[in-house]
Amino acid sequence: MTKRQENEPAEIGIVVYPRALMSAIHGLTDMFQVADMQASEQGGREAPQIRVSHWKLQDDGTVSKVRDTHSGPSLGLRALILPPTLSDLPVGDRMGGLPAFVREQHGRGTTICSVCGGAYLLAESGLATGRTITTHWSHQELIGNRYRDVRIDTDKMLIDEGDIITSGGMMAWIDLGLKLVDRFLGTDVMLATARFMIIDPGAREQSYYSVFAPKLDHGDSIILKIQHWLHGTSTKGVTLQMMAERASLGDRTFLRRFQKATGFNPTEYCQRLRIAKSRDLLERSQLSIEQVAWQSGYDDTNAYRKIFRKILGLSPKEYRLRFSVSDGARGLGSLGADPIPAV
Repeated sequence: MTKRQENEPAEIGIVVYPRALMSAIHGLTDMFQVADMQASEQGGREAPQIRVSHWKLQDDGTVSKVRDTHSGPSLGLRALILPPTLSDLPVGDRMGGLPAFVREQHGRGTTICSVCGGAYLLAESGLATGRTITTHWSHQELIGNRYRDVRIDTDKMLIDEGDIITSGGMMAWIDLGLKLVDRFLGTDVMLATARFMIIDPGAREQSYYSVFAPKLDHGDSIILKIQHWLHGTSTKGVTLQMMAERASLGDRTFLRRFQKATGFNPTEYCQRLRIAKSRDLLERSQLSIEQVAWQSGYDDTNAYRKIFRKILGLSPKEYRLRFSVSDGARGLGSLGADPIPAV
């Protein structure tokens, strides 16, 4: 490999495959060019730069460079981004030589990065085997079933393992882009880029945005009947014994079958139902936190706050400040409220 010069631009490649989200591809390209502009303003002509290239899957299954922001020979990719998909998953024969191309680049020392559904392409390449990755929370079950040797943590917006970086939601390309700007151009340039683009560079977690989507197609009709009952009633005061009796099963048998069918034990399932209800109240009402806790099925407000933070990663007050659609509730947050955590 040719030795890199000190001021050689760090080339970041972006894969263009059928049905990839073009707004992410162009958004990342623009962000890196803004970063170059900020780097030049801070360090002059000799400041480090980012070179952006697009690599497109051709009809014959090969992969070739179709765009380059810099002229002259390339010394190789420092990072390769697998963008999110708009609909069709980037898997199977239609991906042609892309998985092999990704593996080849990784073998040359390129950091491989995925956004949202781009994690499927990462898994197709085999590079995610034995790793912990993140993707959009709605993909968790599907990607977990398809690639059983890949661990998935959809609470995280971004997981950086050095040679592989994965990011969660469809818009998490913003988080990834800033991470790469920080890595290649430095923190000062990253912060200047974020200010110019009016992006908050602070850390955030995907758990803030995920919703409780219970598994209902598991095929256990008795457990499904209990789920329907739980969804249609207040879970306050509901115990394992009550659910087991309603299912006409012993406690241990019910617990085992419920866990297998839903992926949660009954207590966790009820907690998530209550928290889902409280999120709606926090977003749309002006009730106090104590009132929200009570209406969600919690007698102990402190216990409610602890469970809310455990599941979502922030407090009920912080959640309301971020996501309330009620003007009155937002006003409540401005009076002596805790500061809004960085997004």
